[in-house]
Amino acid sequence: MMTLYLWLGFMYGLMMCSLTWKCVNCFEFEHSQPLPLQDWNNNVTYKAAAEAFAYAYARRTPPLMVGLTLVNAAASKGAVCLDGSLPGYHIHRGYGSGANSWLVQLEGGGWCNSIRKCVFSKKTRHGSSHYMEKQIPFEGILSNKAEENPDFYNWNRVKVRYCDGGSFSGDSQNEAAQLYFRGQRIWSVVMEDLMSKGMRYANQALLSGCSAGGLASILHCDEFRHLFPRTARVKCLSDAGLFLDVPDISGWRTLRYMFAGVVTLQKNYVFNLSQGMQKNLPQGCTKRFNPIMCFFPQRSIASVRTPLFLVNTAYDTWQIQVSLAPASADHHGNWNGCRKNYARCTGSQISFLQGFRNQMLYAVRGFSRLKKNGLFINSCFAHCQTERQDTWFSPGSPHIKSKGIAESVGNWYFDRAVIMAIDCPYPCDHTCHHLVFK
Repeated sequence: MMTLYLWLGFMYGLMMCSLTWKCVNCFEFEHSQPLPLQDWNNNVTYKAAAEAFAYAYARRTPPLMVGLTLVNAAASKGAVCLDGSLPGYHIHRGYGSGANSWLVQLEGGGWCNSIRKCVFSKKTRHGSSHYMEKQIPFEGILSNKAEENPDFYNWNRVKVRYCDGGSFSGDSQNEAAQLYFRGQRIWSVVMEDLMSKGMRYANQALLSGCSAGGLASILHCDEFRHLFPRTARVKCLSDAGLFLDVPDISGWRTLRYMFAGVVTLQKNYVFNLSQGMQKNLPQGCTKRFNPIMCFFPQRSIASVRTPLFLVNTAYDTWQIQVSLAPASADHHGNWNGCRKNYARCTGSQISFLQGFRNQMLYAVRGFSRLKKNGLFINSCFAHCQTERQDTWFSPGSPHIKSKGIAESVGNWYFDRAVIMAIDCPYPCDHTCHHLVFK
């Protein structure tokens, strides 16, 4: 039976490649046999769920497709995408024990840090609702199947589309280029719309996000908490959102330069940062640091008062490709192979990446001392693990010791255990689903 699980997990991974990862031709993953799954007395049995998953996939049950809802009231409030179109989200209603529980996931998609890049973005799904898919699959943490998402399958689940280029944090515009940087307003009107549709009655709520959406879930975490009564259980989850302010292979801080462009671009006309993005960044951080520095989670997480869980890989492939070893810093092309495929990295390159891992662990040292928070940092070459079924919860999904991502997040959210899981350094983890770019 265990062999069957592995085969099903492998085939599912191949299927997920064609469905969700448009930025790569394919990916490969290594994994050993799934580690034992612990049972909990809370109506969630992860071993049974794994068996159910294998059975369900054997029948090739297609993922739930959920339609796009545009927020018609947004235009009158100036809460629009980069091109001035209406923002939107996808929602699937909860039922039974999850009828008054809400999971809101913020979509990622990078940032635009110049007028030229934002003009390009406004003609894509990350800058205009005109280009957004009318339906998207709900998988991973958004799945409606108990065997794929044991803790949250019957909750009200929402995917908020990303179209402002600034992690839902800007509040300005550029008339000459006809660009609207209205991420904060989009956040506000979407939350208002969801509250009117029943979220105000939530007794449990979780704000999540991946990549730029993971950063947004950190920046908006306390705002989300304040939407609900104190008696409600409200927490936040950031997946692949722990972007670090560290030097690249040439010694230049590429990501700081990118974030400086985002923060500067999305300020207001009179160049008063307090009226632009700065007012929407954690005030506990902006009182101490330049607002550009507070766009980095390593500084802003200390200001988040709401319980927060960080899921991140120690060798985040986006950060390797765009921040640590970008082509602009790789003048001789020495990192071209390693940047795309971890197996092509030299010993010295792996050593550099181990240094990045050490800096990540240093960045969360204070965060991890607070029991209200949670942590899952695995030693994989990947990016965004909660949205994909093969990494969120499936046979052979990534584990740290005996716990996978879905189980760790669930245990933390429901206070079943304190979760501060940090993996051993690469290459010791054989449960990883490594991304390989071609």
